[in-house]
Amino acid sequence: MTIHDDITEANETVGDVTPKRSLAQRLNLGDNVLRIVAGLVLLYLFLPIFVIILFSFNKPAGKFNYTWQGFTLDNWADPFKYPALTEALKLSLNVAAVSTAVALVLGTLVAIALVRQRFRGDRAIDTFLILPLTAPEVVMGASLLTLFLDLSWAAGYSTIVIAHIAFQVSFIAMTVRARVRGFDWTLEDASMDLGANAARTFFKVTLPLIVPGIVAAAMLSFALSLDDFIITYFVSGSTVTYPLYVNAAVKAAVPPQINVLATAILVISLILLAVGTLYRRKKIT
Repeated sequence: MTIHDDITEANETVGDVTPKRSLAQRLNLGDNVLRIVAGLVLLYLFLPIFVIILFSFNKPAGKFNYTWQGFTLDNWADPFKYPALTEALKLSLNVAAVSTAVALVLGTLVAIALVRQRFRGDRAIDTFLILPLTAPEVVMGASLLTLFLDLSWAAGYSTIVIAHIAFQVSFIAMTVRARVRGFDWTLEDASMDLGANAARTFFKVTLPLIVPGIVAAAMLSFALSLDDFIITYFVSGSTVTYPLYVNAAVKAAVPPQINVLATAILVISLILLAVGTLYRRKKIT
């Protein structure tokens, strides 16, 4: 083999390696672009939350907490400075707790029935469950208001709770249904074969196994009720919940305590979520 042949072979080898390196570089570039885009999307999603937390430590010069003036801990030292804001938050928590408790029972039973039983009209029930999730909240709020007016019900606490239950049931039923679909129904048969009645089987076998789905549905439902504005606006009458108070405050005054309470709710939600996740992992292991 001559020197010319060696050079030719070396050039061919280099020519074979270069495209591979180029392909690897292109893939690496694509991964970097994907990471950058994902980071920008996450920044877009979490930036409002960061602003809420940041401005809970702001010391505004006027009535509106819109411009950063300086850092202070006074807002956190007196988070319940405004009684009307505190009462609105208490009312929202009360409505969310009551409506979630009622909707959780109804939605869970509906989910179990739809998965376990086969009956005429089950497809229609599926459609009705999806409607509150897809219908615009303006339409649903106006429809509920019309219903309450036709029944001569005074708008207030009770109508807010009923309205929240109306859309919470769908969210809970769909969430619990996803969990129940993977349930092994032979466990219930084994429990009954061992002498347990239907009620004991449900509370000792079925319910403990679907608790994770129920807890997830309850947290989602509670959060949706707590921050609902449009439907509540239609059926609230003179009752003021936390979202309604914040909407009205935008026109008159926005104290930093709004950010403080919102941040506190966020932190408590994250703590509950972390505790639930750790509990599920412990159960699995």
